[in-house]
Amino acid sequence: MAHHDVTLFGDPVAASRLGARFAALDPAALLRLAIEHLYAGRIALVSSFGADSAVLLHMVAAIDPATPVIFVDTQQLFPETLAYRDELVARLGLSHVITALPDAGVLAAEDPEAFLWSSDPDRCCDIRKSAPLAATLHHFDAWITGRKRFQSSVRASLPLFETEGDRVKINPLAGFDATRLLDYIRTHDLPPHPLVAKNYPSIGCLPCTSPVRPGEDQRAGRWRGRGKVECGIHLGTLQAGADI
Repeated sequence: MAHHDVTLFGDPVAASRLGARFAALDPAALLRLAIEHLYAGRIALVSSFGADSAVLLHMVAAIDPATPVIFVDTQQLFPETLAYRDELVARLGLSHVITALPDAGVLAAEDPEAFLWSSDPDRCCDIRKSAPLAATLHHFDAWITGRKRFQSSVRASLPLFETEGDRVKINPLAGFDATRLLDYIRTHDLPPHPLVAKNYPSIGCLPCTSPVRPGEDQRAGRWRGRGKVECGIHLGTLQAGADI
């Protein structure tokens, strides 16, 4: 496929057509196409090393363990998540993990006591997650996410391909459900995140993540009681420090 066929298409209609074109591919095949052909050398996986991150990380490592993996360390993560990251990196042989950190000066000015999450969770996500990720993604034309349609009503119509300004966002696991994720983890003997057994099916920052009750959406424990359902990195074009 020609390079110009898939680069910087920039509009939702084209993204929809691209998704339809590759809809029949299984996630591993779609990832291989994206990593080795469509965006070779210009694509990164963004991973939270969360509850089911091992699935996508394993697929990517099987294609090329040197694929860039961006991990946003908000500096308010669970210790279990940091330990799980280290375990998976070693287990899968991931050799190009990029840690995106919030700007120290911004934290000192706006969140010196690390308590902004309580008064303004949106701003906390902006400076601790969205801005660092945007700055890191500046070097890439495409990125891979681990979102799935079954996770929440907000994600129910998640497409395979999306536009984000001049970048392409790919959701290879969009059609996976909880059973397929669990089957994949068992088949490949992947270690679970230690918090999954404590009813954390979706894991973000420690202050804003709580266990999920039976019958709730997977992401019901995120920002519970605040009317907030997304951190912000998937709500528009990421801008590094645009409002800082």
